[in-house]
Amino acid sequence: MMEPGYKKRILFVDDEPRILQGLRRMLYAKRGEWEFDFAEDGPSALALLEAGGYDVVVSDMRMPGMTGAQLLSEVKKRHPRVTRIILSGQSDLQWVMQSVGVAHQFLAKPCEFEVLEVVLSRTFALSALLEDPTLKQVIGLTSSLPSLPSLYLEIRREMESEDCSLERVGRIVSRDMAMTAKVLQLVNSAFFGLPQKIANPAQAVLFLGLKTLETLILSLHIFSGFRQGERFGSFVADLWEHSLLTSELAKAIAWEETRDRALADEAAMAGLLHDCGKLVLADNFPDRYAQVLTRSAAERLPVWQVEEEIFGTSHGLVGAYLLGLWGLPHAIIETLAFSHHPQASPLKTFSVLTAVHGADSLISSRDPEEKPGSGWEMKTDYLESLGLLSSLSAWRELVFRNKGGNGRPID
Repeated sequence: MMEPGYKKRILFVDDEPRILQGLRRMLYAKRGEWEFDFAEDGPSALALLEAGGYDVVVSDMRMPGMTGAQLLSEVKKRHPRVTRIILSGQSDLQWVMQSVGVAHQFLAKPCEFEVLEVVLSRTFALSALLEDPTLKQVIGLTSSLPSLPSLYLEIRREMESEDCSLERVGRIVSRDMAMTAKVLQLVNSAFFGLPQKIANPAQAVLFLGLKTLETLILSLHIFSGFRQGERFGSFVADLWEHSLLTSELAKAIAWEETRDRALADEAAMAGLLHDCGKLVLADNFPDRYAQVLTRSAAERLPVWQVEEEIFGTSHGLVGAYLLGLWGLPHAIIETLAFSHHPQASPLKTFSVLTAVHGADSLISSRDPEEKPGSGWEMKTDYLESLGLLSSLSAWRELVFRNKGGNGRPID
């Protein structure tokens, strides 16, 4: 826990003194809450970092001697718990692609004070989600989630084919947590300057184009398979199927309740990504996560409850922390953070969280004897507080009407 009065520390790196002076003036009003240091090159920044105590590094991209990408690569290796942000005026996509594996977020120059303040404030708020420094270090080193091997091979074959189709690529990406999270991270970065966040991976694929995707998939090798595949084979297969079904049902529930296409798209993405924290924990702590699954099944306890006892946190908070660092839409982060305790959410109206909670609960309760300990029971008190308890029967009908990712009815 942070001591009372602790100020968050930010290190800004830019080879132009006037830019650093401008940042100093811009952030003067925050001096009571944050502390700032400034460096004009990568080596100077690394020297300051060696003394420790920084929470965030914000670096320019194109600097002489050591580029921003090279600097953040070193920060990632030496200080993985430090959040890494690129703030650059470079409009060439190749510069962004150089840093896609080392930067958590990308901001564009000139950057308005309000934008920088929001990004930094949300970054600091995220740190409260996790207290374990080991977990923060592991997540800080995570550049991408592991992909389902079959989908990774499928997209490689599509990208390498002579008649590669963006539409087919978009469909594949939409079925994979890792690819979805990464394309959303990139397309929603300030580099592209979109007026609103994109939550539809197929739309994101169309926006990025084949050249960018080829670089991500074939050149940078940003996606990789699940390292513990043999040990957790059935767990991973079930997780992907469950996530796809939750995604589709959450989208249907959101559409049924609101007829808001943007909200429905966000619900679909939050449903697909809601269990991504399980992948992070299982891939990096296989022995401890095997204990979680074994105990959950044997004692018929919710997975998240056993996670909290063994890790001190749950996969929902782990996923929220990671995707929050990557700058994904706030509705998705909130859904993961409150996934097991939706009544604690400050939102008191129907939201993406409501749609995912409803979908996850209904799908997980289809066959409790087959998959004990799935961890989901419908929080009827939460639905009642929103005036939505009467909607449950309609949502159950959607379970029967919707189709799963494999083309069969969800029921």
